[in-house]
Parts: sequence; C-alpha cells; structure tokens
Amino acid sequence: MILGTVNSGSAPNMSPMAELVGATDPENFLFAYVVLYIILNVITIVVFNLGFARKLPVLKLAVVYILMLFGNIFMTFLALSLPIIESLFVAALILGVYKIQLKRYKKEEDSTTD
Repeated sequence: MILGTVNSGSAPNMSPMAELVGATDPENFLFAYVVLYIILNVITIVVFNLGFARKLPVLKLAVVYILMLFGNIFMTFLALSLPIIESLFVAALILGVYKIQLKRYKKEEDSTTD
C-alpha cells in the first residue's frame, strides 16, 4: 500500500540552490552539477580563507586547495539534496562580519596605544 501512494512523476527533493540552478530537470542535471560544484568551491575557499588564522606556505596551500577541490566533488552530490551551499554562505557571512569587527577592534586598539 505504501508503495502505491508514491508519485513517481514528481521530482526528487532538492536543496533550494539546486532547484535554483535547475537540477530537478534531468536534461539540465550536468549543467546544474557543474554550476553547484563551482559555487561550492568558491564558497569553500572563501570560508577557508576567512576562518583559517595563519598563513600557510605555498606548497601546503596548494595541497589544501587540491584536496578541497577533490573533496568538493563528493560534497556536490550531497549539496543536491542538503543545504550545504546555503550553510557555507551563512558561515562566510558570519566569518566576514567577525573579520571586519576584529580589524576594527585592532585599529581602535592601535590608535589608543599611540
């Protein structure tokens, strides 16, 4: 009985970002996957740069970026049905506000010590 109530013509549940780029259309799936992959990589790199405190040497940074790009292939599959990109966007906003406040505080602190 339960299987008889499932509507096979409906699209699978997708995240809002996946629906925005058109991943619900099977003919548009590859384009949507590539767009989601690019968006996920950009936001992941922004979050990494905002959240990581110290500067890495160039070779270590290259290894981190390569592993990030490789890992985001699998994360994109999850981003089709889970709000991963949306969550990373919120994290980037929070970290951006934190960095702005930190710079403002350090600037104030330097001006009061002079």
